[in-house]
Amino acid sequence: MPLSKSLAKFNRRFTNKVVGPVAKVAPLLGVVHHVGRKSARQYTTPVGVIPHGDGFIIALTYGRDTDWVKNVIAAGGCRLETRGRIMEMTDPRFIPTDEGLRSMPTFFHLVLPRLEVKDFLHLSEFS
Repeated sequence: MPLSKSLAKFNRRFTNKVVGPVAKVAPLLGVVHHVGRKSARQYTTPVGVIPHGDGFIIALTYGRDTDWVKNVIAAGGCRLETRGRIMEMTDPRFIPTDEGLRSMPTFFHLVLPRLEVKDFLHLSEFS
């Protein structure tokens, strides 16, 4: 089972406020800028991002059923801020667990299976 909803709520209220500014410039981290499906409000969500092919892969540590993932899928993309750059991302798609794990650095091969992370999202950079 992915990380708990109570941990997600805690992170949204506290941890993300600290991690967010760092995630914009740090390697392997990023901030997803997305728009609420119902509210049309602008949101930001810090994530771990791994460069892969024409875009990035994000391990969905809280699973597919999170608002930010649903927002990105519904919109057909988002903006991703990482390493001081903001990129338009498109074609969000879930990829198989084995492909997602293969794309991750070695450390993640140990951690993600223990957290029972099985969902990965690929975002292509808009060209």
